[in-house]
Amino acid sequence: MENVVIFDSPGKGRGLKAAKEFWAGDVIFSEASLAAVVFDSLAERVCHSCFRRQEKLQRCGQCKFVHYCDRTCQRAGWAEHKQECSAIKAYGKVPNENIRLVARILWRLDKDGSTVSDMQLTTLDELEDHITDMQEDELKELKVDIHNFLDFWPRTSKQHTVDDISHIFGVINCNGFSVSDQRGLQAVGVGLFPNLCLVNHDCWPNCTVILNHGKIELRSLGKIAEGEELTVAYVDYMNLSEERQRLLKTQYFFDCTCEHCKNKIKDDIKLGGREVDGVKVCPSEEQVKEATDYCYQMLEKMDKARLNGDYHEVVKICRECIEKTEPVLAETHIYLLRMWSTMSEVQAYLQYLNDAAEYARKMVEGYTKLYPPNNATLGMAAMRAGVIHWQAGDIEVAHGMVCKAYAILMVTHGPTHPITKDLEAMRVQTEMELRMFKQNEYVYHSMREAALKNKPMTMLHEPKSVEEGIKNLFHRRK
Repeated sequence: MENVVIFDSPGKGRGLKAAKEFWAGDVIFSEASLAAVVFDSLAERVCHSCFRRQEKLQRCGQCKFVHYCDRTCQRAGWAEHKQECSAIKAYGKVPNENIRLVARILWRLDKDGSTVSDMQLTTLDELEDHITDMQEDELKELKVDIHNFLDFWPRTSKQHTVDDISHIFGVINCNGFSVSDQRGLQAVGVGLFPNLCLVNHDCWPNCTVILNHGKIELRSLGKIAEGEELTVAYVDYMNLSEERQRLLKTQYFFDCTCEHCKNKIKDDIKLGGREVDGVKVCPSEEQVKEATDYCYQMLEKMDKARLNGDYHEVVKICRECIEKTEPVLAETHIYLLRMWSTMSEVQAYLQYLNDAAEYARKMVEGYTKLYPPNNATLGMAAMRAGVIHWQAGDIEVAHGMVCKAYAILMVTHGPTHPITKDLEAMRVQTEMELRMFKQNEYVYHSMREAALKNKPMTMLHEPKSVEEGIKNLFHRRK
């Protein structure tokens, strides 16, 4: 960990600063989890060792709960699962993911001590648990978890005080980090990474965190000077300043005083009226407010239809809302962006690819004006837009979007990440097709049509939720 130094960050407590100069895409440090568990809801669909999503998994023959890809994963995960397996059998049922994570952490600490690696910068005792800051309902949940934990914890294991147990619960409550699947596209579990806990928040950060081959990587988003504080974003910048501050206060127990929150930077265009070539057009403040309120109401209806899996109703609601509000609201309006995002995703799933591609393009253009240039959400949106435009047969826009996404994800994810490798293959493919297209459009489309007839396009994955993706990496118990 020679790349970072612990220091007292003004108004934030402890933090990390750069021990040398970094450039965009540099890995400042990588870290394996102290312990990690699969979410309760995905326990039968995700390997509990490598966190891969698989159609067919092998169940642990003893506890009947933990699942693995194969014997290799089972052997690799046995050291962490051994005591958990006996405890689940003795308890007669499976506790929730928070209890399982606390148990795994305590077994690890009992075995290896408070510092489990030479690379570890802090012990768990030194991390904040914010229990005194919890609301009454959170404290009630904590007491229930502690009670259930004490019932679950084997008498043959080392016994711990209630204060020590509650401290671990508090630490993972505000410092847990979402563990993603092998493609990095969906959160499938939660783990604790002690060094990452020292990195403070900024709404416009100079670093990002990504899970790569089982370890988290703290990556630089741009030039960072020696001695500069390292920061990541705990919440999505797409939220308004007031909403970000509310989320940070309720979820992480601090008041954000960053420049973007203090000066409400970009809040005006996140809820603004339509512009043409940078010049505001007709809509009055009252019309913008009316369209914003209407959009918000329609988003609630859309979310309900989406949860019910009624995607044709989702399209109907979105189309009605877009037709009414698009002439009034800015292309950076966060509610309109959500509508475009949903329309693109659902229309692609339903195979209305031209419509899906148009909404994906608009979404990327809006995101580009809001997010920092090297932002993982922007990169993933550009990648999706590139894929949809390729499926729709618009190779010129597809290649441009794929190149944009590749440039961003080379910084945020790095060249060895599975997503970046997929993007590199896409970039080569679309470049080759674009060259063919420019030489002879008729031949290109004829070859493409023949290829698609021989190998029909597969549908995109069924839309799951508005928040699915790589947002909200910092896990909070719902």
